[in-house]
Amino acid sequence: MGDRKYFGTDGIRGKVGESQINPEFVTKLGWAAGKVLAGQGTNKVLIGKDTRISGYMLESALEAGLSAAGINIGLLGPMPTPAIAYLTKTFRSEAGIVISASHNPYYDNGIKFFSANGFKLDDDIELAIERQMDKPMTCVASDKLGKAYRIDDAAGRYIEFCKGTFPSDLSLKGMKIVVDCAHGATYHIAPNVLGELGAEVIEIGTSPNGTNINDKVGATSMKAIRDAVLEHNADLGFALDGDGDRIMMVDEKGNIIDGDQIVYVIARDALKSGRLNGGVVGTLMSNLGLEIALGKLGIPFARSKVGDRYVMEMLQERDWAIGGENSGHVLNLNVTSTGDGIVAGLQVITAMLRSQMSLYDLCQGMEMFPQNLVNVRFEANDDPLQHADVKAAVKEAEAAMGKNGRVLLRKSGTEPLIRVMVEAHDPQDSSKWSETIADVVRKVTS
Repeated sequence: MGDRKYFGTDGIRGKVGESQINPEFVTKLGWAAGKVLAGQGTNKVLIGKDTRISGYMLESALEAGLSAAGINIGLLGPMPTPAIAYLTKTFRSEAGIVISASHNPYYDNGIKFFSANGFKLDDDIELAIERQMDKPMTCVASDKLGKAYRIDDAAGRYIEFCKGTFPSDLSLKGMKIVVDCAHGATYHIAPNVLGELGAEVIEIGTSPNGTNINDKVGATSMKAIRDAVLEHNADLGFALDGDGDRIMMVDEKGNIIDGDQIVYVIARDALKSGRLNGGVVGTLMSNLGLEIALGKLGIPFARSKVGDRYVMEMLQERDWAIGGENSGHVLNLNVTSTGDGIVAGLQVITAMLRSQMSLYDLCQGMEMFPQNLVNVRFEANDDPLQHADVKAAVKEAEAAMGKNGRVLLRKSGTEPLIRVMVEAHDPQDSSKWSETIADVVRKVTS
């Protein structure tokens, strides 16, 4: 894949005003992307953003760079990440650019790209953009400069797309649903989708002010929606993250329903209605309970590395459709090309209506195994995972728990930490073995 200077697994992300998320770098990035994409067809790129205050600045910088490279720009305004993937495809654009740092606080921001077919950009195009960044910036002749225009009906188009993923013979009439938009990009979309399908909607997190995105609301902070579901006696709650590609849910009893449970409900419904294409992809962090529950239904299950990009790669390799992460990234390639919180939530409601079961009852088919996670600091140049004592401790734990437990050791991608995760049918086992293994890791690194 080549060494990357700028692009991570999910585009470019960082603190606003620092090395990459600043006007100078982003203008150059827009120009470099424009140079690489120019001449591939429509000469048009779409830009959408979430509700962070820095979105205005970064949108203008990208616009300037793309225009200098001779690319026309369609401005979508605040739109969920999956909406930008969808609109890029329907407008036959060269690419879609998302300005968002997803679930991060407002002072971070990021930029990621979608290709013309609504998937993340191919590695070779990302690397070509990086190579172009090293060249001096130029400007096309005045009569060749790109023009920018606002796409006024973007929200309406995407609302119709979301509604179109919900079976036309079903309705949300009589359902009371709490929706938490994290003061993010779905604030003007999700309540309208649910309301137009017939639900009584209670909104929280739908008043963005530029700095309150993900602040005590949304998929990473579930207290507000849990309280609202219980207070309003709602049928369920939807909690989306800042850019709308992740969802967590709350059942009618106030239990938090994570991405693993959502994947289980969607896969079970697909199996029952004869639409399951192959198996399900989770990640190394997916709960053992998901694997066991799918096994009982006869549904194959595979684990990818952590990250929705890797779930997508494995689904495409195997020609399967359904996958996801426990953090709430849920993919169903039968319906859309990227993780989409609103669409995943509608699929769960579809399963509830088809089976005539509440969300609580639907999730009872899957028992969540208690997970215990211990982080151990280590010197960056060590590799404790290869140490014989650590391997022996893992082997001992696995032998003791058998099929009723699982051990996962992995290095953090962002700091010098070993993450020791043990899940077991018995919570005492998960805490005992995670501490035992963590102690061995500490000994060999001290």
